[in-house]
Amino acid sequence: MVEPSRRELAVSRTVDPARERAEMKVQAFLDAAHELLAAGGDFTLQMVVERSGQSLRSFYQHFAGKHELLLALFEESIQASASQLAEELGEGGEPLDRLRTFVLAYHRLCLQGTARYAETPLQSRAMAQYAQQLLIYHPAEATQAFAPLVAILDGLLREARRADAVRADLDDDVAGFVLQSVMFNAFVPTIAGTPAADDPSASAEKLWGLLFQGLS
Repeated sequence: MVEPSRRELAVSRTVDPARERAEMKVQAFLDAAHELLAAGGDFTLQMVVERSGQSLRSFYQHFAGKHELLLALFEESIQASASQLAEELGEGGEPLDRLRTFVLAYHRLCLQGTARYAETPLQSRAMAQYAQQLLIYHPAEATQAFAPLVAILDGLLREARRADAVRADLDDDVAGFVLQSVMFNAFVPTIAGTPAADDPSASAEKLWGLLFQGLS
């Protein structure tokens, strides 16, 4: 059973007749948080409330606190990435080619969360920091947030196994390993303090080669 997202939970805390108004209020809080992250990289709940035009009481009717609001923002960013990847993958094609497309496209999306390639660097940095905290301190919530990406990749790996394009003994942990490898490769210049790749496409191709061929 798929767990509801934080946005869905926030809306569901209102009875059905008021659901449309709840949707609008929740979206107002999310939009305000997005704008504040883009402008300054962080925010307080009071700043969110003031920018949203709603009340603090209304905020707590939908969210338990700042962590839950950030989690809703993070889940929405993951879902947006999953939707974009699904669109790029389209229908049909050779299983291995589809798997390669996923790796290259997801690498590109991850790069958009780094200082060099982000359209909103402050927001990207703040969300990257939150994602790191989520993975370390709230692994169950992180697992739920990444579920849309894992579902797509699991499907691609099953297709590749059926076509004998990858090893038949790959287990369910492989999808997580691939996602971690792509994200770390995209973020490693920031982590290591080294210059970002001049040709990110070539970097992604090297990663794909390593994932597919290993070190042997």
